[in-house]
Amino acid sequence: MATAGVRVLLYTTDFCVMKKRPLPVTILAILLAAAGMVGLIYHLTEIKSLHPFPWDVLWVSVVRVVAIVAGVFMLRGRNWARWLAIVWIGFHVGISAFHSTRELVMHALLLAVFAYFLFRRAANSYFRSSLR
Repeated sequence: MATAGVRVLLYTTDFCVMKKRPLPVTILAILLAAAGMVGLIYHLTEIKSLHPFPWDVLWVSVVRVVAIVAGVFMLRGRNWARWLAIVWIGFHVGISAFHSTRELVMHALLLAVFAYFLFRRAANSYFRSSLR
């Protein structure tokens, strides 16, 4: 699985280097960005010009935008974006603590999957090569 992936160009000050993106990183980044976009579109339909303004929808939309940013910049190989993704899913684990046990367990499992794939050797190499 370490050989599967997508090649991306990383520009350094001296030359252009091809660095292979691990397939799990690609999949997680695309899923994260897609979930953020779908959720953002869904929740923005709830904003109406009613009073009072639905501030909860605004905060949920911000969380969705964070998912989009994390996913897009993970595809670009930014190390901070994988940490943002971990914080994002960790935030969901925290929120799930106030909901059902099933929801908490599912988010905790997702956090474990994210951490496992985003901090493997191939992923570390991919994100380390683009530290800026």
